[in-house]
Amino acid sequence: MAARPTWQGHLKLSLVTCPVALYTATSSASHVSFHLINPETNNRIRMVPTDPDTGPIERSELVKGFEVDKDEYVLMDDEDFEKVKLESTRTISIDEFVDEDDIDRLYWDDPFYVVPEKGVGAEAFAVIREAMKAAGKIAIGQLVLRGRERQLALEVRGKGLVAYTLRPHNEVRNADDYFDDIPSVKADAGMVEIAERIIAQKEAEFDPTEFRDRYDEALRELIKAKQKGGKGLVEAPEPDDTNVIDLMEALRNSLKGSASGERRKPAAKKAEPAKKTAAKKPAAKKGKAA
Repeated sequence: MAARPTWQGHLKLSLVTCPVALYTATSSASHVSFHLINPETNNRIRMVPTDPDTGPIERSELVKGFEVDKDEYVLMDDEDFEKVKLESTRTISIDEFVDEDDIDRLYWDDPFYVVPEKGVGAEAFAVIREAMKAAGKIAIGQLVLRGRERQLALEVRGKGLVAYTLRPHNEVRNADDYFDDIPSVKADAGMVEIAERIIAQKEAEFDPTEFRDRYDEALRELIKAKQKGGKGLVEAPEPDDTNVIDLMEALRNSLKGSASGERRKPAAKKAEPAKKTAAKKPAAKKGKAA
């Protein structure tokens, strides 16, 4: 396997344990990214840490600061972080099983492929996998990943498992804070009936291969054109807002267009998817520490 594992350890279900590796299931390598360039020299710019009072400073001399008040920071160095560093047990222990619908989609985060190490561990992995498949539920466990304790949701996929990190409860905002101000409007029954027919006409199988980032594609085309010395600006105008007065007419026209237009072909196959310092230091002014 070409990819390097993100994590290696053991998967444990009661008394059954097997060595496994986690591989990041997604990649951002295809995203367009840029560097800052000085157009006068065509040199790539390097960011130099600078103290507003003393000027440039080496990164090795810096410490981290947590802002507790405006322009006041609690300073933390490497020894402080060592005091609270979590020891990795190198074990994903399955603690419980839940129904998939019990986990709000807002909590699902990064996916990882869980793969057994070669050798005797493959049989134990198969035992855990088949037991999970028979249970028909999502396994919940924990592990220390990149220095942080993360809760995991594991599900069977093919011959392996997929582990999703779950966001902590305090990271998920309450929807009521945003939805409570939405006015209560009684939808017109006729409009709803037309909208339902439009939905039925647009029904299709989920096919992620059809998704594309048009902005990213436009950037790549523009980069190619500039590389060749040509001009190639791609415009992507925003759609107009729906005029509420003409909503019924818009729905009817949409229904006509859906009925006369070619329906999207269903996907042939669903795509399946890596120095001693006190715990608290006196607050320092922003100008004295970064």
